[in-house]
Amino acid sequence: MKLRCAVLDDYQGVALSSADWSPLADRVDVRVLREHLTDREALVAAVEDCEVLVVMRERTPVDAELLARLPRLRLLITSGMRNASVDVAAARARGVTVCGTASSPAPPTELTWALLLGLARHVPAEARAVREGGPWQSTVGADLAGRTLGLVGLGKIGGRVARIGRAFDMDVTAWSPHLTEERAAEHGVRCAKDLPDLLAGSDFVSLHLVLSARTRGRVGERELRAMRPSAYLVNTSRAGLVDGAALLRALREGWIAGAGLDVYDTEPLAADDPLRTLPNVLALPHLGYVTAGNYGRYFGEAVEDVEAFLAGAPVRELT
Repeated sequence: MKLRCAVLDDYQGVALSSADWSPLADRVDVRVLREHLTDREALVAAVEDCEVLVVMRERTPVDAELLARLPRLRLLITSGMRNASVDVAAARARGVTVCGTASSPAPPTELTWALLLGLARHVPAEARAVREGGPWQSTVGADLAGRTLGLVGLGKIGGRVARIGRAFDMDVTAWSPHLTEERAAEHGVRCAKDLPDLLAGSDFVSLHLVLSARTRGRVGERELRAMRPSAYLVNTSRAGLVDGAALLRALREGWIAGAGLDVYDTEPLAADDPLRTLPNVLALPHLGYVTAGNYGRYFGEAVEDVEAFLAGAPVRELT
């Protein structure tokens, strides 16, 4: 009898075309769920017969309560090698193997710059005006050359963002809890003495920290008020790094010039969420990792994960 596998949250309907699933054809029945199921009862009803689940990033939380309601589950695969929405310990306690896939830092780096440039040159408003017959040239863009880019986090993605900032002739500075002057120098950037120092001196601030108990809410009211009224905040990392209520106040009251956002506390973003309509927000639907190349990695290696599990030798296990 074949195993049953469900691929969750395939918004674009490309999971099966992004990789070759044929090696599993005679052993696994694969089905795709395109709609995000926020209702727990509906989710359980849709996948309770499955032995294998493939989840995309952190779209669907897989906690202990959900795992307890999926007694047939044997293998859980997440895109990427880290997923804060999966309770790996609870899965292991129930005998469920959890595996991941590779994920490239290039796509989120590129999207960071799409947001930053879109904010600096008012791309959405100007493009909309051209399309709708509005005014010809209604804004004045912000320069990048000679301006300061502040990076909160200088890891795989932050380091790439820094390199591009230098190519734009920006003055790049960085801060993170464990960043040293030596490591900053390796990337050709200045090491800020602390987060308030970085925020106060930057024209553009981009967040690239891993979300943890220590970093959650790290950018709150005090930090946002420390920024320049002409400065922009870009977040392609995790929404939890920023106090959402404080950010709304900052945007509405003009503490900062605007924000480019790709991540939210609740996804999909509620239809009536003010972030959808604030004029100084450039909001995207969590596209940081959504590229053909990354999807090929995710689903191609998901197939490999299933094959290895069936062979009794799981690969890329999360612990």
